[in-house]
Amino acid sequence: MKERIHKDVIIIGAGMAGLTAALYCGRMNLDTLVLENGIIGGQIANATDIENFPGFISVKGGDLIATLQQQAENFGAIIDEFDEIEHVTLKSSPKIIETQEKIYECDVVIIASGMNRRKLPLPEEKKFAGRGVHYCQLCDGAAYNGKIIAVMGGGNAAVDAANFLTKYGQKVYLIHRSEFRADEVSQKRLRANKKVEIMLQTEIKALRGDKRLEEVEIFDKKSGETKTLHVDGIFVNIGVVPNTKLFEDELKLTASGRIPAGEDCKTEIEGVFAAGDVREKEIRQLTTAASDGTTAALLAEKYLSKLKG
Repeated sequence: MKERIHKDVIIIGAGMAGLTAALYCGRMNLDTLVLENGIIGGQIANATDIENFPGFISVKGGDLIATLQQQAENFGAIIDEFDEIEHVTLKSSPKIIETQEKIYECDVVIIASGMNRRKLPLPEEKKFAGRGVHYCQLCDGAAYNGKIIAVMGGGNAAVDAANFLTKYGQKVYLIHRSEFRADEVSQKRLRANKKVEIMLQTEIKALRGDKRLEEVEIFDKKSGETKTLHVDGIFVNIGVVPNTKLFEDELKLTASGRIPAGEDCKTEIEGVFAAGDVREKEIRQLTTAASDGTTAALLAEKYLSKLKG
């Protein structure tokens, strides 16, 4: 039989939002547990140079997360890594979080489970991840100043990424297997930039290089031709998958699979908050994730104070 443990707050996810919430909850002397079934830090853990986080000229994602983790733990938050959650019951009182090893009861749940970007579906992706293959132009774009850059995708995220990366690249390829899905304004801006070459109806078939990405093999579906492009880096924008499957029977989700919650991070269930990329919102950055984590923690403390009378 699994051990049953009670906590004031359980935070699901140890990315920027989750760890910020843990820092604040711990600092307010709340009995706080963070559950993370993967790597602490999420997507930013492997970011090379982050230059848009206040207080740092440049910082590696792993270093930023390690500092935030230490801060949270210094205030008493416990971070349990790799104990996968099997089931949640959010509408009950107390709320129940069952993992592979334990059953937790708690009064507050902060969902900060984030999202996963769809990976480049090629066998070489793992070899070149962080070594030429990237998923965040804001995090890693500046490393390609004066370089040749490719962007994969045809939606707004990809076109916006390509427009942004023209700040750095001497040449930017936009490669997409079909036609654009991006809005006309973004497309027009991209087409007007002389640095950009748009390659629609084109598939990326292979990645090549020694220690870093050096070339991509592409296939032109219209002409039937295969050729090789020299590129220093490729930024992949082919969609994201919010980590919300665990909650689909407990919470209503938006069409994109995210959790609807306002700027107060409150969901439809009292005592349940959503923070970071998992929350439905327009802007998703490290700073907004930290803001969500702060908000969720402070309002969680108010909720607990009211609950305990």
